[in-house]
Amino acid sequence: MKGKKKESTIPFMHTLYSLDIMNQRQHLANSKRWVVKVGSSLLTNSERKLDKELIQTWVEQIVALRQRGIEIVLVSSGAVAEGMARLNWHRRPHALYELQAAAAVGQMGLIQAYESCFLRHGLHTAQILLTHDDLIDRRRYLNARSTLRTLLKLEVIPVINENDSVAAEELRFGDNDTLAALVANLIEANLLVILTDQAGMYEQDPKSNANAKLIRLANASDPQLEAMASSGRQGKWGQGGMLTKVRAAARAARSGTATLIAAGREQNVLMSIVEGKEIGTLILPSQNPVAARKQWLAGQLKVKGKLVLDDGAVQVLKTSGRSLLPVGVIAVEGDFIRGEVVACYNTNSQEIARGLVNYSSGEARKIMRQPSDKIEELLGYVDEPELIHRDNLALI
Repeated sequence: MKGKKKESTIPFMHTLYSLDIMNQRQHLANSKRWVVKVGSSLLTNSERKLDKELIQTWVEQIVALRQRGIEIVLVSSGAVAEGMARLNWHRRPHALYELQAAAAVGQMGLIQAYESCFLRHGLHTAQILLTHDDLIDRRRYLNARSTLRTLLKLEVIPVINENDSVAAEELRFGDNDTLAALVANLIEANLLVILTDQAGMYEQDPKSNANAKLIRLANASDPQLEAMASSGRQGKWGQGGMLTKVRAAARAARSGTATLIAAGREQNVLMSIVEGKEIGTLILPSQNPVAARKQWLAGQLKVKGKLVLDDGAVQVLKTSGRSLLPVGVIAVEGDFIRGEVVACYNTNSQEIARGLVNYSSGEARKIMRQPSDKIEELLGYVDEPELIHRDNLALI
């Protein structure tokens, strides 16, 4: 019998988030928003069909997490694998149109499995299929974000997958690890849980080295991680490997999200995480969530317009960290659409902030200087009560 795998802690930079392994694990128990990603290798059983018994165990744990007040967004692979099983295909096709056909067929079975399991516990699910464009285009980014925030408020479990049946090859995420990380950015998740068929990340491939050490704690910015991670052998039913998971952790860290890579088949794996038990590989961001989110926003945004704010609005943004409401805007310059970036100035022409705007320039001119409860009356609809939400606003 093989002995227990050795463990390792990769040295990492001291941050507000990083104290020691035990404190970090206990900190997870207080996190309130998770993205849980389940890979194809876990979702299928020996008969190449969806493992509904295993899906049920995850669902039961997610229900228990919801009862603890934790919001869950589920990113699930498995559509192609389920489609292949339904079509009686024994090898994963290479042609994009065949993969898209399999995904279209399999998506039906995948969402049915989750829906039936969650309904047993009185919870509704919502299917969301995303493409690369949905998270690149600013307007669609905000639309997706608003939809997910609303679903979470309604205590619905969003089940997200890539829209494989229509995504062009050059616009695909390529793997659901990447998609899960971008969703974590999108909703400002505290934790990204990547469930896989490995106990976590090892310093070397455990399949070829029985003495490989399991990494318990690391920092997302550590260059050693990619060097140690190997894409490994691509399975018949899924894509990617540990390298995609390490890169996903780095992406998630851009908005302050920690990532935990753990074995999906381990008994009560999700409950073990929330109870602070030492399982899997925990990869920490270099900054706390607020600082990382603001840096991510400020670093990639090109200004499309300008808002001039009154003194009261400037004071609120600087001291209270609140959202920008239409009532505090006294002038709108430029031509922009929902989701594009605008700069916010005071009356002395000093830039104080920039962020993603919830309304177009024409709409902003109609609602400026007005209270939020008049937006629907002035525009004929209301999307958000804020002109710029505080989570999408970076002070300069």
